[in-house]
Amino acid sequence: MQDQIFHLQYAMDTFYFLVCGALVMWMAAGFAMLEAGLVRAKNTTEILTKNVALFAISCIMYLVCGYSIMYGGEWFLTGIQDVDVASTLTDFSGRDGGFEGGSIYSGASDFFFQVVFVATAMSIVSGAVAERMKLWSFLIFAVVMTAFIYPMEGNWTWGGGSVFGMFSLGDLGFTDFAGSGIVHMAGASAALAGVLVLGARKGKYGPNGEVRAIPGANLPLATLGTFILWMGWFGFNGGSVLKLGDIASANSVAMVFLNTNAAAAGGAIGALILARILFGKADLTMLLNGALAGLVAITAGPDTPSALGATLIGLVGGLIVVVSILTLDKLKIDDPVGAISVHGVVGLWGLLAVPLTNDGTTFGGQIAGALTIFVWVFVTSLVVWLIIKAIMGVRVSEEEEYEGVDLSECGMEAYPEFSKK
Repeated sequence: MQDQIFHLQYAMDTFYFLVCGALVMWMAAGFAMLEAGLVRAKNTTEILTKNVALFAISCIMYLVCGYSIMYGGEWFLTGIQDVDVASTLTDFSGRDGGFEGGSIYSGASDFFFQVVFVATAMSIVSGAVAERMKLWSFLIFAVVMTAFIYPMEGNWTWGGGSVFGMFSLGDLGFTDFAGSGIVHMAGASAALAGVLVLGARKGKYGPNGEVRAIPGANLPLATLGTFILWMGWFGFNGGSVLKLGDIASANSVAMVFLNTNAAAAGGAIGALILARILFGKADLTMLLNGALAGLVAITAGPDTPSALGATLIGLVGGLIVVVSILTLDKLKIDDPVGAISVHGVVGLWGLLAVPLTNDGTTFGGQIAGALTIFVWVFVTSLVVWLIIKAIMGVRVSEEEEYEGVDLSECGMEAYPEFSKK
């Protein structure tokens, strides 16, 4: 009977991992739709190409070496394909807590759940460098980011490794439940480095420093992308509980789902109200980014706040993202989709909010973790971007940018029937 219970829990937790991973994979579609909606029509095909290609590159490079760097083991996932039933049952029966102890699940399901997180981090970069970057330069960076840069900081955090063999972030009280810093701030740090090397889009800033709005081509598409991301986030945060097969874990999953949704709602309302105060209008793009900011903010600790606390954490994230987007524009840091603000600045807020409801972490530990992630990812990304720039360039020509990168990079238009003949 006991073996049957263990079999059931193993199957349930593995299946839960896979379903949540599939939800996170669906976020790739959300990023693609959001970014396609917020860029100009002449750059739509290229941004979609990037999102599909980066997902494929992430899956391959994390399989080749990324997972091994982050969690140990052999390259090419050697050894996780098969499971020894007898030894697995022994692990179950010998652990503390028995049925209610930690989760045990298929190694293949763990890889699948982890690899979609890697793709999420890389998707953040895509939107920030949109409309003026060479496609192949971006894809080469994606190889390095997903094979080495992300896995290294992942090893120091979720992987339990020590930072350059000097100190452990876990010993300092660092906690990041589902990746406000490890995934989102890391992606934004790489994006910031790329944007600084790349420069702003032509016409974004006037001769006197004035900011010129460049509207996206398809706001219904951007809205659809936001809702897809909102839905996928339940897998992102919910799956990070890592277990479903007992009462305590099931309740934890339910609270994480509830808090994730509450934070998104709070972020959306916070951004909407602040945009109304600042602009006198209900700005849809700020509303969308506010919802995403709320999701990013709660991701570092969705398991410990009350529903009200999660709503307030998300609301603050929504306020922060509006201010951050405006501030980056004043600094002439051109981010077409607001990715650096949503995932980077609000990702930092998410890390700092954890100690407000979680006694097991410290502000010092959170700051140390944030600094480690930012410095490592930003510096290494900057070096890689500069190397790519020196070898093959990172920016399309002025003529290609004017005509749109769809034609120069992909040879086709997303909306050919609307082209001027």
